[in-house]
Amino acid sequence: MDKVFLVTVVTIFPDMFPGPLAYGLSGKAIGSKWSLQTINIRDFANDKHKTVDDTPFGGGPGMIMRPDVVHDAMLAALAKYDNKPKIIFMSPRGKTLTHHVVQELSSNKHGLIILCGRYEGIDERVIEFWKENHNMIEISIGDYILFGGEIPAMVVIDTCIRLLDGVMKNPNSTFDESFSLDCLEYPQYTKPRIWCQRRVPDVLLTGNHKQIAEWKRSESLRITSERRPDLLCRNRRL
Repeated sequence: MDKVFLVTVVTIFPDMFPGPLAYGLSGKAIGSKWSLQTINIRDFANDKHKTVDDTPFGGGPGMIMRPDVVHDAMLAALAKYDNKPKIIFMSPRGKTLTHHVVQELSSNKHGLIILCGRYEGIDERVIEFWKENHNMIEISIGDYILFGGEIPAMVVIDTCIRLLDGVMKNPNSTFDESFSLDCLEYPQYTKPRIWCQRRVPDVLLTGNHKQIAEWKRSESLRITSERRPDLLCRNRRL
């Protein structure tokens, strides 16, 4: 039996999880294909108020998460693994999450540890330590700022889970999707054939699999060139 893919989220808001991950196919796969646990960073604070942050050296707005507290929480997370998991810090300055990054993350059978920051960020020293000693990588889900890393962490988890063997009922479902081949997905249609005077493309009704495959490829290239031409520049498989 395959080992369950273990995901550990290090956060000050553990009650946010599993959240939407408990629904749909990801929810059905919990326990059989993947498991989720959380580490509450506040549990490692060393004062009675469970303080995890402090004012920044050099001045500036907001508060910074303390390196000692975060470090101890990360050590507790790492101790739950027999082998080396992939360690991620959700950060707007990280490398952008793409389908190829997700493929790399989900292929690590030892699972994931995801660190979620809050406030104005995390002390740089603990980030450097975990990069240098545990190959932690910073990942961003886009060029915008959220209150914390928990929602981005859910995005990463969701994208990884659906690539695990046995989660999707039809394993071919993930092959034709947007970004799987560095292109956006072709249009999809279902019944009724005519809706609001809009017809399903005739080629999809022919039963000619070769013509349908050619139409899908052509539509995928057309939509990609219109909306994301940058993807075609790095496309190596078409």
